Formats: sequence, structure tokens, C-alpha cells
Amino acid sequence: MQIIDLSKTIEYKKEDPWFMRIKVKNKAHKKGGFLIRHFLKLPKRLFPKDFKGWADDKIKGMGVHATTHIDAPWHYHPTVEGKPAKTIDQIPLEWLYGPGVVLNMSHKADFDEITVDDVKSDLEKSGAVISKGTIVLIRTDRDQLRGNDFVEKGTGMSKAATEWLIEQGVKVMGIDQWGFDLPLKYLVKKAKETNDPNLFWQAHLVGRDREYLHMEQLTNLKALPSHGFKVAVFPLKIKGASAAPARVVGIID
Repeated sequence: MQIIDLSKTIEYKKEDPWFMRIKVKNKAHKKGGFLIRHFLKLPKRLFPKDFKGWADDKIKGMGVHATTHIDAPWHYHPTVEGKPAKTIDQIPLEWLYGPGVVLNMSHKADFDEITVDDVKSDLEKSGAVISKGTIVLIRTDRDQLRGNDFVEKGTGMSKAATEWLIEQGVKVMGIDQWGFDLPLKYLVKKAKETNDPNLFWQAHLVGRDREYLHMEQLTNLKALPSHGFKVAVFPLKIKGASAAPARVVGIID
């Protein structure tokens, strides 16, 4: 069995835009040992020999939509299909493990959205089959971008392509770029040029009418075959949250 990590490392990166920067504060064994002795009010001689103390760490400034994460239906709208939308802690775990399919959209130019024809063409080329419970991973290779380019460049799922995948029985899908839709800065520019309010978040807003989840900021999708593997997507169980960081892996038997 081969397990392929599809998740970003949670770490501080100076080149990230300010809103993406995550602070990880590492506490060394020596400082941990001092704090333990202080907390327990015990002299050093009463601790085990060569006890160095516990290392500890703290994460600051990380929202639930930071790094590799999965959005719950609650993120898109308060209700879906006539029912209250599920928060991340309410998602059935069965939805988050299943056969995987990679759609190779790495040829798509920046700001050129992914269409139904693009999806069908790639499936015909690879021979992959999508059915109920398939987890679809959309490879754009934009995980290779750094800094502002990661946020400002990329393709994006169209409303129609997202709906088509849901109609095939897909509950969970994901992409290896900053957002699931076309880049936000580009959409702001186009909205100002066209005076069209309907350009924004077309794939996200499918979630107002159809129950589905999507992942953003996946990585390493090029290491997977087009099909013949499993995907596990287990997010942190955060009460009432609209999303959660997740360790996403591909499993090849």
C-alpha cells in the first residue's frame, strides 16, 4: 500500500500574503520542563532522571479556511435543499472516504474556467468513471505557485461543471489552488468592467441548492493516477464550523 500526502504543511511562510500567514510557536523541552516544575510546585530532584520536559507548540492566526481544508455546506448558505446546512462536525464520515478520480486540468490557462466539456473530455481520455461516492480531485498544478501568485492566478470550477459532478453522485470534490472558483482579484476586475454581480463564487453558490463539500489548497495531485485509488479526507471536528483543516491522503493499494 502507498499513501500519498495531498495536504500542505502548516507552517509560517514569509512570502504568503498577510491574510494567509500562520504563526507556529514552538516551545522547547527546556522551557516546557521549567513550566511543568513551576506548575506542579516540585523541585527538579523529584522528577525522573534526565527528564528534559515536554516540547509543546501553539498555532496562532490560523482560520478554519487556512491551508488545506474542506468547506462544509454551512459555508455556502444557512440552508440547502430545504434543510439547515450541515456544519463540519455534522458531516457523515462515510462521505469523506471513497474511490478517487483526478481530473487533469493543468492545461487550463489562468482565468479560463473549467467547463462540463473539459471534465467529460478528460474522463474520456483517462478512462476514469465517476459514480456515487466518488471523490473528485481537480488538478491544476497551481499548488506550485508562491506568494501573491498563488492567490491571484489560476483557473476555477464553473457552476455547470460543479453541478454536473454532483449529478453523477459526487458529494466531495477538491482543487489544488487557493480557491475553488476563478481567482477573486480577477473577478473583482471583471465585475467593475461589466457591472455584472453574477460573476462571483459561481461554484461555491451551487451549495445553496445542492448539498456538497469542496476542498481547497490540496497539493501533490500530480503524484496520483487518474483513478484506481482511494481518498481519505478527515477534517478537525470543530463544533459549528463552516470548514476545517484536513489531512487529505490518496491511498493506492
